[in-house]
Amino acid sequence: MSAENRYESRTLMKQTRDFFSRREFLAAAGATTAGIGLAPGSALSASAKPAIPRSKPGQQRLFGLRHPPMDTVRIGFIGVGNRGSSLLGNLLDIEGVAIKAVCDLDPDRVKNAQQRVVAKGQAEPAGYSKSETAFEKVCQRDDLDLVYIATPWDWHVRMAVSAMTQGKHAAIEVPAAMTIDECWQLVNTAELTQRHCLMLENCCYGEIELLVLRMVRAGLLGELVHGEAGYLHEARDYLLQDSSAAAWRRRFIATLNGNLYPTHGLGPVALYMGIHAGDKFNHLVSMSSREQALSRRCKTLPPNHPRRQDRFACGDINSSLIQTALGRTLLVQFSMVQSRPYSRINLIAGTTGTFCDYPPRLHLDGQPEGWTTDLQSYHEQYGHPLWKKLNTQAQKSGGHGGMDYIMNWRLIQCLREGLPLDMTVYDAAAWSSIVPLSIASVSRESAPMSIPDFTRGAWKQATPSALA
Repeated sequence: MSAENRYESRTLMKQTRDFFSRREFLAAAGATTAGIGLAPGSALSASAKPAIPRSKPGQQRLFGLRHPPMDTVRIGFIGVGNRGSSLLGNLLDIEGVAIKAVCDLDPDRVKNAQQRVVAKGQAEPAGYSKSETAFEKVCQRDDLDLVYIATPWDWHVRMAVSAMTQGKHAAIEVPAAMTIDECWQLVNTAELTQRHCLMLENCCYGEIELLVLRMVRAGLLGELVHGEAGYLHEARDYLLQDSSAAAWRRRFIATLNGNLYPTHGLGPVALYMGIHAGDKFNHLVSMSSREQALSRRCKTLPPNHPRRQDRFACGDINSSLIQTALGRTLLVQFSMVQSRPYSRINLIAGTTGTFCDYPPRLHLDGQPEGWTTDLQSYHEQYGHPLWKKLNTQAQKSGGHGGMDYIMNWRLIQCLREGLPLDMTVYDAAAWSSIVPLSIASVSRESAPMSIPDFTRGAWKQATPSALA
């Protein structure tokens, strides 16, 4: 990094320290894990609108943010377990990527990641391990443009803040934040540093989701009025495994009751509706069923098994209903324990038609009663150019049917060409805010909870992303 860029990085760090209170900065950038419940005052009933923090000098909105094109995107990885390892594999198949550093608590994971990078013909990246704060050394490096963060949920914000304040863009796994205060930390830091901060919501890049987005933008469904989304993924046996990935997910389900994983289903439907491009989330109500399925599965474990007596806070299924500023409604459901087929629901309804997934089907005004399930003609007319161009390589590289590769390829393309990103920190904050707000609503007998306007009013003028 040049002396000029090193100076810029130090300046961003100082500006952010000055911007946040000492408590906020330490919580975001360096504190150890201390629970992920709602911060005091971070969620209010719909009748008491949440306070919108004032922008500080130097803070600017991020819609349309561009940075100079770069021939090679230099990347540092924080977290190379199951998810991080998969993302790393995609990036190693994409032109114009250099992996410069990898970090994980497990030194064996770091070594494995280094070997994979070398096997692809790149120089061995620096490795960081063992310490919980080793990620800070990654963010301090002079030779990075972008930091990928694929760690447990309650570490995302402090890592992203560290990256942005030291001059790097941040790409965060889902959900991006676990409290409303954390959502604002992401927004304020990104606006202050003018760095990209996106959530790696791969489902927004699914072949069906991008098809529907283009159909919606073409007006095929008319004026949109309602959507449905979800993450319905039966994973009881997985949640009771001894692996570290299962253990930290189980920790959240044991202690929190709400919609803990909303963004896979929510993200695509929010894009259909033009959230932050003429509409926004206004408020939600949330309700959870009783908890039965996972604790009963525990009772089937051997008599001396350490988790046989485990109990869990999260209900078997959570249903959260959002209303937007334009009066649209959006149902978001979450369950990892019900015995049912996998589904993200992915329904969008307008004045002239409705699309519903799992399986994909369409109904339009004027057609006979029932669904149209043969969508080949719609794929031919509205299929997304990214899938038409990259389908073969996406299937080869893998990752959730190829959507991971498409997502990563598109991010690298935008950075290499100096384009605005498809999704912004405002999307990351609003979509993630459903986690703490649903928890708050459930705990208050499904009281309505106001959803903050993380754009501070800019949603009224912003234009839809170029993704469609």
